[in-house]
Parts: sequence; C-alpha cells; structure tokens
Amino acid sequence: MKILRSNEYRRMPWKNGGGETVEIAVSPERASLSDFDWRISMATVASDGSFSTFPGIDRTLSILEGAGMTLAIEGRQPKLLTVADAPLSFPADTPTSAALRDGPVIDLNVMTRRSALKHRVRRLHVEGSQSLESHARELIVFCHRGSVTLAAEGVTATLHALDAAILVQPPPLTLSADIASGLFLVEMMPGGAT
Repeated sequence: MKILRSNEYRRMPWKNGGGETVEIAVSPERASLSDFDWRISMATVASDGSFSTFPGIDRTLSILEGAGMTLAIEGRQPKLLTVADAPLSFPADTPTSAALRDGPVIDLNVMTRRSALKHRVRRLHVEGSQSLESHARELIVFCHRGSVTLAAEGVTATLHALDAAILVQPPPLTLSADIASGLFLVEMMPGGAT
C-alpha cells in the first residue's frame, strides 16, 4: 500500500497551456504527458474552452467542486456534469470542449493508454465500516471528503481529504470512516479485460 499525501502532489501546466493540473499519480513514475500508461490528476477549470487532446488515451472525468460544466464531446449530445453525476468516460483523442455552468470547477481526471490498459472509476460513500474487493491490476483509492482508514493484510493507513493510496494486486480491503466520507475508486485493468 503506497500512500500519497496531497501536499506532495506535482503541479504542472495543462498540455494545451490553458490552466494548471495537480498530478496525483502517474505510471510509470515520473512519466511525462506523452508516455504515461495511466495518470490521475485534478484540475481547476476557470473558463470555457477546449480540452487537451491525448492520442490513444481514454479518460474519465468527475466533478469534485463547483456547479458543474457542460461537455461537448464530438459525436455525442452535450452533457452537463455535476458533483452529483457518475464519472463520465470518453476518448481523450475526440475533440471535446467545456462550458462552465456557474463559475470554476475542480475535476478529477483519470487517463489510461488504450493499447495497454482500461480503467473504471466509481464513487463510494463510506460511513462506518465496509469491505471492498477488487480484481484490478492496480487499485487507487482517492479520498474526496472526510477521512477513511484502509486495512489490508494487517497494514492500516488513514487517508484525509485529497490523499490517495495505490494498491497493486489489491487484497480484500476494509474501509472505515467515523464521519460520512466520499471516495473515488479507480481500477486499472489490462487492456481488453472486463
């Protein structure tokens, strides 16, 4: 279990120069925007505009803060994405633009290289204790709100808001939260797996 603290995240400009992204985790470690296998980041979107294009990449977007934004993804109906909505997946090499609903938003962005991996992003509400099993190659637990304690095979760690944990070939986990807490679970699986 590798713990990532929010104060250690790497800040860098967007690929298109239109803003700043906070890199939570990337594989391989220290990979650039052109050679990662997977990448998880947060970004503040402060104005309407086009998304960066990433050839051969699939992405999933979730809204963490703010009133939301309408995504115009080529070939699809425009979609308003808010904090209440499920994560939205789409190809990162499809032209996409965003229009803010009412002021800036902070989003969670998960990307995987299509030829190597696929991913799934889920929201999870934890209050009390619950168990979790995943058959993913890697499981990333991102604490959005509150704090949660992870326990697996005798090892425990507590994640506070915006902290994350990476588990490779994850064993069964127990998640415990004294107060209502919100998590995102990101599962990385070999390409072509279900």
